[in-house]
Amino acid sequence: MEIELGIQNAPRAVTFATDATAQEVAETIKSALAANEPIELLDNKGRNILVPANMLAYAVIGSEARHAVGFNNLD
Repeated sequence: MEIELGIQNAPRAVTFATDATAQEVAETIKSALAANEPIELLDNKGRNILVPANMLAYAVIGSEARHAVGFNNLD
């Protein structure tokens, strides 16, 4: 799933893929914001993504559905 995190005063968003579910990502962000602790997420390459909670501008959590690719998938 694709995640996009907008950070205040940063020209670009942080975009990465993760194996976590949309609900897991949302809960991680919500709990970090409530506790004013850094948001810590793991991407699908095993890297930790840390964002200060007070610097988060927005979060876009992509869909979990895998999209089929190729001409055989056309109906």
